[in-house]
Amino acid sequence: MAKIDHIELGEFPLLLAPMEDVSDPPFRALCKEQGADVVYTEFISSEGLIRDAAKSIQKLDIYEKERPVGIQIFGANLDSMLRTVEIVEKSKPDIIDINFGCPVKKVVSKGAGAGILKDIDSMESLTREMVKRTHLPITVKTRLGWDADSIRIVEVAERLQDAGAKAISIHGRTRAQMYKGVADWTQIAAVKNNPRMHIPIFGNGDVDTPEKAALMRDKFGLDGAMIGRASIGNPWFFKQVKHFFKTGKHLPEITITERVKTARRHLQMEIDWKKNEIVGIMEMRRHYSNYFRGIPHFKPYRLKLVTTDNLDTLNQHFEEILEVFGP
Repeated sequence: MAKIDHIELGEFPLLLAPMEDVSDPPFRALCKEQGADVVYTEFISSEGLIRDAAKSIQKLDIYEKERPVGIQIFGANLDSMLRTVEIVEKSKPDIIDINFGCPVKKVVSKGAGAGILKDIDSMESLTREMVKRTHLPITVKTRLGWDADSIRIVEVAERLQDAGAKAISIHGRTRAQMYKGVADWTQIAAVKNNPRMHIPIFGNGDVDTPEKAALMRDKFGLDGAMIGRASIGNPWFFKQVKHFFKTGKHLPEITITERVKTARRHLQMEIDWKKNEIVGIMEMRRHYSNYFRGIPHFKPYRLKLVTTDNLDTLNQHFEEILEVFGP
């Protein structure tokens, strides 16, 4: 039974990874319905929250049906991160997660995200001070190290645990790898197998089939899997994995009818959340390729979906997709 502090998550929980421009409230709600055990917000800039930047503030939106939900924040300045804790607490999340893993240059160049992997002492002290500042459990998401020559993840995880972190999610790549190559789960397993560790260790990276989730559980012995890219346009992934765990078999392919129904619902949820039809339509465009991935000859219809800015016309396109590709 995996637990983050007092929050019971069941056997081998599946966590929705924090993903910029993806894991907003509508998408998190869909994943939760399909079996995600914990969901995380998009990562939020501590400096943006302190400046009261509208985009950062809106990312704090969470809803009861999402729980347990974690708000993820990033930053390198201790004072800013501590002030951010107080802002985040007002949204009443279940968990506060620190991003020590984002590899994007504009984040890393400020010493935040994976940038802090060059300064393990700061990583530890920032975690310790944030734990002191809040009653909420603090978790951490990080990578194996800065590059292949500086992997110290077993030591780093110990120090984060000693600093008070209640769980650690580890992406099995270094910052230098970005998202290339293959995630190295053996390094994550080494953390889990360290007899000093007693908090949950969640694996992240390349879990894109139910079989891989089972491998992470059964061969590598981790406490759960954090799912990122495999869930984009496929909120059913969580249900697919759990069905496989239970039966050893795959669920049937998601039908066109179900894909269209969910994409339309997702679109309406985006519009409702943004309280603006045009903005909701624009936000949804990045998802269409994924919802209809693998369908032969779909490109002209995808083009229609991503160039239309009228809801009625979009609904007409969805009806046309059902007629052409449906049962």
